[in-house]
Amino acid sequence: MKRACGVLLPISALPSKYGIGCFSKEAYEFVDFLKAAGQSYWQVLPFGQTGYGDSPYQSFSTFAGNPYFIDLEELFEKGYLRKNDLEKAKLSSDPEQIDYALEYENRYPLLWKAYQNSPFSLAHSGDASAAKELSEFMEFQKAEEDWLADYALYCAVKKHFRNVSYIEWEEDIRLRKRSAMEKYRRELADEIRFYEFLQFEFMNQWLKLKAYANQNGIDIIGDIPIYVAFDSADTWSHPELYEFDQKGYPTVVAGCPPDAFSATGQLWGNPIYKWDYHQKTGYEWWIKRVRHCFRLADVLRIDHFRGFDEYYAIPYGDETAEFGTWRPGPGIELFEILKKELGKQRIIAEDLGFLTPSVLKLVKKTGYPGMKVLQFAFDSREDSDYLPHNYGTNCVVYTGTHDNQTTRGWYESAPRADRSFAKRYVGIPSKKTAVWEFIRVAFMSVADTVIIPMQDYLNLGDEARMNQPSTLGGNWMWRMKKDAITPELTAKMRSFAKMYGRLS
Repeated sequence: MKRACGVLLPISALPSKYGIGCFSKEAYEFVDFLKAAGQSYWQVLPFGQTGYGDSPYQSFSTFAGNPYFIDLEELFEKGYLRKNDLEKAKLSSDPEQIDYALEYENRYPLLWKAYQNSPFSLAHSGDASAAKELSEFMEFQKAEEDWLADYALYCAVKKHFRNVSYIEWEEDIRLRKRSAMEKYRRELADEIRFYEFLQFEFMNQWLKLKAYANQNGIDIIGDIPIYVAFDSADTWSHPELYEFDQKGYPTVVAGCPPDAFSATGQLWGNPIYKWDYHQKTGYEWWIKRVRHCFRLADVLRIDHFRGFDEYYAIPYGDETAEFGTWRPGPGIELFEILKKELGKQRIIAEDLGFLTPSVLKLVKKTGYPGMKVLQFAFDSREDSDYLPHNYGTNCVVYTGTHDNQTTRGWYESAPRADRSFAKRYVGIPSKKTAVWEFIRVAFMSVADTVIIPMQDYLNLGDEARMNQPSTLGGNWMWRMKKDAITPELTAKMRSFAKMYGRLS
């Protein structure tokens, strides 16, 4: 990683006409802003299709993109939607908040209409005038066949069973019996094609936006969750990759043990990898997964890096995380194989939280930069690795992440002693300028890379917080105002980048 700076802003948080950020003109304008502000990176959250809870870290597929991000205006320009369709679409009740219920209820029927009007629907697939488009679509199907067919079938069958988890489907299709697979592929052919169409549009639109960013000197930092969701096309199509019993149920699930923040620990519920099986296959699935991610991003942040050293396994069915056990992960072997197969890639290790000597050793062996979060630095009772004077160069420093309060919210609510320590360390003349002083300290540090959440550049409070871990509902909803970015902000960001040697 070069000495540079960037901005963390999820795609969903971009302003747009239709209730959620997407690959629209506003995304291109954001790239223009990053360039003008002297930035080198745009960090996003996982691209996956969200489900119950709306979290991008609990997706229906680790390979598929979120259909909400498809630009509806582009579908209109292609003739797949009419202006009247867009004007009638009820997708937003608040320009600063995402209404996921509205999105779910109204966007999918709109996308279905676009599909039906496209040359890709089964009703029009014989149209000779669309031969070029159909050829491109078929090439896409072939290129993505490792995951696309199973994902589209999973989505179609899930809808058929009124969106319940696949573990509640009829047993023949839940266990992927050949006769059931053939039956549903035949009966749900148009629905399957619809989900393939969505991924075709998603990929084309995103790669076009990414190319525009790269042409303007902006690299994309993507994000890969270590685990997949239990209710996902990944687990249904490849149960052999996970610690499942013969009936397809997990034997253990992921989480974190009890600590000072949670007396009963954190029960995430994600299935756990059968690492000995992955090792026997030469980590084939991981190679495919990471290769796919590097098509979508230039740099990759790997979430919960500790889990590759040791992971916490909780018996399936437990109501808390109190009775799990630590088990060894794949360690350096996985990353050596990824490097051998994919070459040297730019990866950021999310190494936050309690770290054992063995995971610190693993991060060092990989050579990947770890993460430093300023909000974690100012515990007045002890020294901290997160204090800037303790940094090495090979790290990425953040004021906060998507899981933190905004820096303004943190500073205003921090314990008095911690706030006093931060004020003295950073040099904060007044509460009004506090956030910018934290940003300045990050920029001054020796860390190669600085990434600042957009909410902090806008000096927003906790009303703009993206996520509060271990809570359900009210998360992932914040959106940036359309007129939030000003020439004054752009100039100030550029001056910081220039002053501290981070100008792109």
